[in-house]
Amino acid sequence: MGKEKRQKIFGTDGMRGKAGRFLTPYSVIRLGASAGIYFQQTPKAIHSKRILVGKDTRRSGYMVENALVSSLTSVGYDVIQIGPMPTPAIAFLTEDMRCDAGIMISASHNPFDDNGIKFFNHLGYKLDEDSERRIEDNYYDEELLNTSLKTGYEIGSSKRIDDVVGRYIVHIKNSFPKHLTLQGMRIVCDCANGSAYKVAPTIFRELGADAIMINDKPNGYNINDQCGAMHPQILAQEVKKYRADIGFALDGDADRLVVVDNEGEVINGDKLIGALALYQKQNNTLRGDKIVATLMSNLALEEFLKSHGIGLERCNVGDKYVIESMQKYNLNFGGENSGHIIFGDYAKTGDGLVSALQVLAYLKQSGKKSSLALNPFKLYPSEMINLSVSQKPPLEKIAGLQEMLDSITKSGNRHLVRYSGTENKLRILVEGKNIKSVKTQIQDLANFLAQKLG
Repeated sequence: MGKEKRQKIFGTDGMRGKAGRFLTPYSVIRLGASAGIYFQQTPKAIHSKRILVGKDTRRSGYMVENALVSSLTSVGYDVIQIGPMPTPAIAFLTEDMRCDAGIMISASHNPFDDNGIKFFNHLGYKLDEDSERRIEDNYYDEELLNTSLKTGYEIGSSKRIDDVVGRYIVHIKNSFPKHLTLQGMRIVCDCANGSAYKVAPTIFRELGADAIMINDKPNGYNINDQCGAMHPQILAQEVKKYRADIGFALDGDADRLVVVDNEGEVINGDKLIGALALYQKQNNTLRGDKIVATLMSNLALEEFLKSHGIGLERCNVGDKYVIESMQKYNLNFGGENSGHIIFGDYAKTGDGLVSALQVLAYLKQSGKKSSLALNPFKLYPSEMINLSVSQKPPLEKIAGLQEMLDSITKSGNRHLVRYSGTENKLRILVEGKNIKSVKTQIQDLANFLAQKLG
């Protein structure tokens, strides 16, 4: 193994790929043992020798789960298996049950034949890049893996627990204001045939909503299949059909939320972030009067927030980077326009159900229809070009580029130029108030970079 070319295991959100090809029983066993060794070596607040494992509803989850359990017990861990549960539930329950770590088996919004593995530390936070790098070091250390195998009484055990779902449901319901009820509200929720198919209807109905559930019958193959957060047009049709007040679309592991208003229109993610930030500001619950959003969020969001005395810190794409920035600046709210929204007072990661309840609380307190409440500003025109490249030289070393970017900024427009982390592509974004200048500037920028990069 040491002589083979070392490949990067982790992407922007854990390990993810085709089940049975990239994610095989052999690679999972090796990864599980590597992670177990890492968690044993890392100083932590507890030493429970327990790791929590959950999954979404993919058929391949059985294969991955059994391989993980085998590897973790082989290095001395006792494993608690809780079956299909949302990713944010794993984050919450890992800390709540005093485990050394939590593991979620899911490929999020990907098709059913992909799968993935996400790791959480004992506090319920996703691992940072340094921790992932140390697990990768273990993965390629043949001697360490062999000498870490336990024997006799030191081999771990596993058990399946089915009643922890109640803890998570109570936790989520506690994020909704105690003096409010959802009586009189009709909700349509698309569960994407994923991990929230049990908890979502329970939470909404126990709070008094008339909840209509769709795509809540997983069979191992239909997760995210023409449904959920990646296909909100299905939900939009149902909202209009049932004359609902609002619609929520989750993805396969329920850490993402897409909202459809009462008129059947899909709410842009930046508008949702802006509306929820203002709601918290008005309730005096927005810590530091500042939020975190990614480099992809529209300039109009930044200016809307500024007009209401709310600051914005930008970070790299990925909800774990949003969380890291929230911790860095001691903030309690942030999100991505793709639907990952983090309410730091209630969750350690994006949680579609927490976000949905905060949207509902805002609607109840404001008395506004969702079509009005969740459209607080207009987005600025935005253009993106993905440029295929054969090489990826440092952008700061491209002569003349900084001058072009400075001129775009000086004109009042916003730009973003970055290499893709997974493809040989350069992503170029320009946005601003004037569509004509946006189109001209992005084309000039793309032509310039195409010439420079071949």
